[in-house]
Amino acid sequence: MAFEIPNFAPALPEIFVLTMICVVLVVDLFLTDKNRSITYLLSQATLLGAAVLSVIVQSSVPEYTFGGMFVNDGMGTVLKLFIYLSTAIVFIYSREYLIERGLFKGEYFVLALFAVLGMMVMVSANNLLVIYLGLEVLSLAMYAMVALNRDSDVASEAAMKYFVLGAIASGMLLYGMSMLYGATGSLDHTAIASFIQQGSSDDIVLKFALVFIIIGLAFKLGAVPFHMWVPDVYHGAPTAITLFITAAPKIAAFAMLMRLLVEGLGGLIDHWQDMLIILAVLSIIAGNVIAIAQTNIKRMLAYSTISHVGFLLLGIIAGTSSGYSAAMFYVIAYTLMSLAGFGMIILLSRNGFEADKLEDFKGLNQRSPWFAGMMLIVMFSMAGVPPTVGFYAKLAVLSAVVDTGLVWLAVLAVVFSVIGAFYYLRVIKYMYFDDAVDNTPISSAYDMRAVMSANGLLILFLGIYPTGLIALCTAVLA
Repeated sequence: MAFEIPNFAPALPEIFVLTMICVVLVVDLFLTDKNRSITYLLSQATLLGAAVLSVIVQSSVPEYTFGGMFVNDGMGTVLKLFIYLSTAIVFIYSREYLIERGLFKGEYFVLALFAVLGMMVMVSANNLLVIYLGLEVLSLAMYAMVALNRDSDVASEAAMKYFVLGAIASGMLLYGMSMLYGATGSLDHTAIASFIQQGSSDDIVLKFALVFIIIGLAFKLGAVPFHMWVPDVYHGAPTAITLFITAAPKIAAFAMLMRLLVEGLGGLIDHWQDMLIILAVLSIIAGNVIAIAQTNIKRMLAYSTISHVGFLLLGIIAGTSSGYSAAMFYVIAYTLMSLAGFGMIILLSRNGFEADKLEDFKGLNQRSPWFAGMMLIVMFSMAGVPPTVGFYAKLAVLSAVVDTGLVWLAVLAVVFSVIGAFYYLRVIKYMYFDDAVDNTPISSAYDMRAVMSANGLLILFLGIYPTGLIALCTAVLA
């Protein structure tokens, strides 16, 4: 049997990123701490180069290679571009923070780029094992990143919890995949979907496989009741690492949902739809209610993330093309909001001081009216207040759910979204109506201040003019 050489062109961005990781790793060995900015610039260049290659190799129709295990399509290209963008913003926000704490090392950038590579593989996977491969590359890199500050007991504890619970979830996902392979005889998404459509499958085995796969996905997303790692990891990890965890990996998790559930197991929508409804309801309720009791803003935003995951799932639950495009719009909007939210924490932090308590935002308007305004936009957007992108994102997924007849689910989501507005408004109250406890001037690099301002204004702009992004999401999922 002759071996056919695969077409490497669709995977050029992944090949480029892997090559650059090796270059960064070797170059960093010969750099002193004073020249560490070279590693930073090489990492940013890697993301830029990957973005250019992703645009060059984009295809108007799905393009398969490596025996059908890898797919290059419109959804993959758009999600990868937002992964590059969010990671580049994370690097800009994190640079000064890492320097002040002695964490500005090559390991941070190498691990972050490995995580990006894992996300890229997940986004383009058309095979169960390829998805698992990408997920493990991402997860192992993030476990190490959480433990990067070896002198911090809190960070080490968070990393250990993340690793142990992540290993259990990965095992669940892999077991579900093995059962799916046993039932269908294939690891390929297209073949699995075709087998299920024929109706000749063993329903009991498929349902069990689906349960284990949903558990693994729910853990990676941080959905209730598999959310126990989220607040501890967000709180324990250095804020620069938390910023990375909360942004781009959510985009990859959305891609995994689409590849596994929609493309591979779309024929079982009646079963996974019910499971996702339970996860969404629990996430929206628990996330919004528990966040009210938090005094640490990183933990508050962690529970906020859990509630946002519930809203993201609403679009998938709808099971329609408009629902999927609304969910894609939501995950992009959430990524922009979380980048700005955690970026503000980094902006207010300084050497020896972590601005991770709600009280640290008191009187921010007196210290810096401009950045208080940026945080106001972020909090309003997370709460779903118009005219921010968060409002339109929530409206889009709620409309998709209502169109499928699940009106009660939309009503419940709206009620708890209103309840959740309390803890966002509390931050605004601290900024504008309380006196500043700390009057230290806010000092940060020009690039961070510029990108932070652009980040906040983009959240506002996409809320006023969302049609371009929603049209892009609709087009690539059509």
